[in-house]
Amino acid sequence: MIYITGDCHRDFRRFNTRIFPEQKEMTKDDFVIICGDFGGVWSEGGEDSEERYLLKWLQEKPFTTLFVDGNHENFDRLYEEYPVKEWHGGNVHEIRPSVLHLMRGQVFELCGKTFFTFGGASSHDVSGGILDRSDPSYQEKKKKLDRGWKPYRINHLSWWKEELASEEEMEEGRNNLAAHDNRVDFIVTHSCASSVQDAIGEGLFQKDRETEYLEEILQTVQFQKWFFGHYHDNRNVDEKKILLYEQIIRVV
Repeated sequence: MIYITGDCHRDFRRFNTRIFPEQKEMTKDDFVIICGDFGGVWSEGGEDSEERYLLKWLQEKPFTTLFVDGNHENFDRLYEEYPVKEWHGGNVHEIRPSVLHLMRGQVFELCGKTFFTFGGASSHDVSGGILDRSDPSYQEKKKKLDRGWKPYRINHLSWWKEELASEEEMEEGRNNLAAHDNRVDFIVTHSCASSVQDAIGEGLFQKDRETEYLEEILQTVQFQKWFFGHYHDNRNVDEKKILLYEQIIRVV
């Protein structure tokens, strides 16, 4: 069995047995996939007590937790602290033995189906800008933004440039898809293709290099379903493209 859901932001209450009773029939060979903004790797300087508790709680679940990264992850730690392993045909970061980060541009085979994964997205809550703690005027800028209630992020604390994919990650995705004849069963991302973003956002969201890359994937890859998060809604964009937030749905 494979279930899929949207952004968690470190709030994993949807996986308790009352809300998600289906897990009673699941094993570690069954999977729950999170479409980015996992949030379980977030604390600055390493795992704090809350993070260790939550990761232990997920590890003890009967299923295996998988996630693509969103824009709200601590990429300093995600990319450097956890080992990269080959798993089910693609590369993962092993957060715990059964809590795995599905890296960008990979193709995995799970329960007889192929999944192309690609995390990352542009942060929408940064109209106040990105602050840097090494800036001599950091405190002054922060106080001004706090008084004005303008959303901002802080570099290497709540924002990382790695939220958007590198050229190397995008090229790896192209190569891995080509090795599968540009055909997979499912695509799992955090952001979505530019044309899909236009359809759901009605001009609210701006294109970026990642939405344009995903547009390329949309135009060149054959797939059955595409699941994505990021936009905090549950919506069938059309019969093939599905936006997820709190909803948990079974795909296999």
